[in-house]
Amino acid sequence: MSESSPLPVSRIALIGAGLIGGSWALAIRAAYPQIQITLYDHALRHRTEALQQGIATQAFDTLEGAVQDAELIILAVPVGAFPAMMKQLVPVLKPNTVITDVGSTKQSVILAAKASLGDAFPRFVPGHPISGAEKSGPLAARADLFKNKRVVFTPVSETDHDALAKVRLLWEKAGAEVHILDAAKHDEIFAAVSHLPHLLSYALVEELATRPDAALIFSYAAGGFRDFTRIAGSHPTMWRDISLANTEALLKELDAYTRKLAELRSALEASDGAALLALFQRAQKARTDWASGPTG
Repeated sequence: MSESSPLPVSRIALIGAGLIGGSWALAIRAAYPQIQITLYDHALRHRTEALQQGIATQAFDTLEGAVQDAELIILAVPVGAFPAMMKQLVPVLKPNTVITDVGSTKQSVILAAKASLGDAFPRFVPGHPISGAEKSGPLAARADLFKNKRVVFTPVSETDHDALAKVRLLWEKAGAEVHILDAAKHDEIFAAVSHLPHLLSYALVEELATRPDAALIFSYAAGGFRDFTRIAGSHPTMWRDISLANTEALLKELDAYTRKLAELRSALEASDGAALLALFQRAQKARTDWASGPTG
């Protein structure tokens, strides 16, 4: 990056030093070494690790300290913490500070922002990077996490165009491809392809772990079980908050999946191999087509 290149912002406040926020900060610092990134995280260990990893230039034990003089604030904490945190931000915001987030649900986040941010609401840019891993914390962060991955923005009619453009530029500099979705459609889609799979993975591991012979069962688990349950290693608090924030869409997906399980159960009870084979073949084709496509 040339020293003469204009900076979109000079000071960013990162709230939460997890995988997503930490990776974004590393990518931004690589693209714009001149930008100062201050950090607030309630955990001393996370603040220390974030500084060691080069995620932030300064770390604070108070939200107010981190956001002082920030031109952009990125909320990278579980979505359940957003309402209280946004209210805490209001008294210390500069007049032109832009706020964005990385939450996996968008309707609940937008409602919280509208209720809490007051006159600053138009400068809130709701976002969701479609990238991650089952690991969490600053030590898991890496600067290339978003390279050639999608980030979805769900702006509303009030969203300031300049704020959106600024956040968009920063995500593009982090390597992401920007997409725009309606918030309700976003939540429907991700209930199906992200939130439901996490629930199913957690449920299977929990069900097996509570059996008397769980140790024996797990001793024989291999690649298929590992692949299916990888995401059960994800951050429990984050996924509790996501599940509760997107309950309506997630219940619809659970109902649809339950109906498909009932279909499978009926085929098994009837020893209907043709029905099982047809379902498996349709699913295999859909999975193969998706995996060979641009987003697979």
